[in-house]
Amino acid sequence: MTNAEVARIFSELADLLEMKGENQFKVRAYREAARTIKQLPWEVERMVGEGQKLEEIPGVGEAIANKITEIVNTGHLGIHDKAKAEFPEGILELLSVPGIGPRIAMRLHREAGVTGVDELERALRDGRVAKMPRMGERGAQRMLSQIKSTKSGEKAC
Repeated sequence: MTNAEVARIFSELADLLEMKGENQFKVRAYREAARTIKQLPWEVERMVGEGQKLEEIPGVGEAIANKITEIVNTGHLGIHDKAKAEFPEGILELLSVPGIGPRIAMRLHREAGVTGVDELERALRDGRVAKMPRMGERGAQRMLSQIKSTKSGEKAC
């Protein structure tokens, strides 16, 4: 389990908790843990394997250290799995579109029934998103252009 994989789980967990409206301090702690772990010059997997104290990592307390150990030892995190199960499949995919964060993703899901990027593109083209309060035609066009540039960037790779 690489640091990038551990960081991705913490980052997704922060997004899911934010979508649920959880405590912002908890959300921030998971985001900070993700950022810190991703930037470490050594692998947390090695630290766990060698029995090193994870709390020595800046911003990592006992609770986050236990979660890192769970991820390294099992390949997943129970609280992350449980949070993902509370949302429709594909909702995290919306966060891959630049400019769409957890709050907007939840609004798109609740107000336009969107659960993935392809569905978002359809909702943008048929006008459902533009009709949403505080979204408008310009916001919808921006999202559509972001999706197009993201897709063209993916094809270029």
